[in-house]
Formats: sequence, structure tokens, C-alpha cells
Amino acid sequence: MERATMLSSLAARGTDTAPQRLTELAAELDIPAADLLVVAGHRVPAELLPPERDARAMRQFAYRVSHCDHSQLAALETFVRSLPRVTVPEPFVQPTWPGRRPAETRFAAVLGELIRNRGFGIRELPFIGLSLSTLHGMVWRWDPSPHRRQQLTAVAGPLGWTLPDLFAVADEPYSDELRPLLHCHHLGRVFAAAVPLTTAQLIETAEQADRLGVRGDDGVWQPVSQGSAEKCPDFP
Repeated sequence: MERATMLSSLAARGTDTAPQRLTELAAELDIPAADLLVVAGHRVPAELLPPERDARAMRQFAYRVSHCDHSQLAALETFVRSLPRVTVPEPFVQPTWPGRRPAETRFAAVLGELIRNRGFGIRELPFIGLSLSTLHGMVWRWDPSPHRRQQLTAVAGPLGWTLPDLFAVADEPYSDELRPLLHCHHLGRVFAAAVPLTTAQLIETAEQADRLGVRGDDGVWQPVSQGSAEKCPDFP
């Protein structure tokens, strides 16, 4: 089955697919298992979700990683995957919903859970060219709008999703002419790899991002970003 058709089908009728099969498909598609479970309407088990972490550390981590170019992002992903995995203490704390109010439409719920799968709230996301009010609206209601394609191109990269894949799940028409707004999925791959990390490890990773990018830590988070989507090898 064509990849886009499979993802679209899982988004529409995925509850009929067993979680074990979804985990296998996720490995085949190179998509986090937690994400494919969300797309298909299944509960995500605690072991696939991030531990409770400091929001300020999350915010600084996301901002500082977003300044890395593609070679630096690849090195940073390798660094993240080399860090030891710390056992989450009991009881497990479910990440909070990223928006101001619960989702009222299917894709808004999916989008909110994809963000939550990474331990982000709306304010912890790096700057992606959308206002906070727009982002809150996206995880509340996903109604027909001429702005939807632009919004998808903005959020796909930090989530680690390619544009064709996320458009298929959102049931939006995709065109090869579309490009990520600021960040491509290589940034999101680092965020996805960092899901198991503790607050201390996020701080360590942010410091490593500074070293790789030869960037000094100014001690404050600022809502700006260089972005590197225009140089992504996926878009010659």
C-alpha cells in the first residue's frame, strides 16, 4: 500500500489495527511508535512517553537545538541516542495537554498528542513562524481554512514528520512545491530522540548544541530562530 494511503487509512480507521501491528508499521515507516498509535486512535503506553521535566529547560533545549544546521543536527541526534536511559520513577506523570482547552476535532486531537508525545507544551516549541494563539487554536479545532497548508508546513518539522506524511494524516492535499516554513523534519528527529531524556540530560544536550553550533549561551530564551529548512537535502 502506498505510504500516504496507509497513513490516511490509519487516521480514519486505525482503531481496527492492533497496537502490536502499529508498532511494527512504525518501525517500517521510521515513525515513532507513540505517534502512529496516536494517529490510529490508540492509547500511548507510559513507557513511550517522556518523563516529567522542567518546562524552562524544555524551552531552552528546543530553542538552542533549533539553531543547528543539518550536519550539527545529525551529530546531536547521535549524541542524544548515546545518553543512558533513566528509569522513570513511579507513579508515572502523564504529560499535560499542550493547549488551553481540550481538542474538539479529530486532527486537532492528533496534533496535540503528537506535541505532547515529545513533552512539549505550546510555549516549549521553538519559534516556528506561527503565533501562540494560532497554535492553541490548532490543537483545539481543525476546521477547513485556507491557512491550513501553511500551518502544517510550520509544525511538521519540529514534530519530526515529513510534509507528505503529516498532510496524509491531516487529510490535506499535498504538493511537491510545498516547503517547510522554518524547520524540516531533521530538527524534529532530535526532539523525538530526546523523548526519554531527563531535565538534566536536556540541559546537557542544549549545551552540546551550543558547542556544535559554536554559539554562546546568553542565558535567556528568545522567540527567534535561524531555521535551516531551505538547506534541507530533501528539497534540492
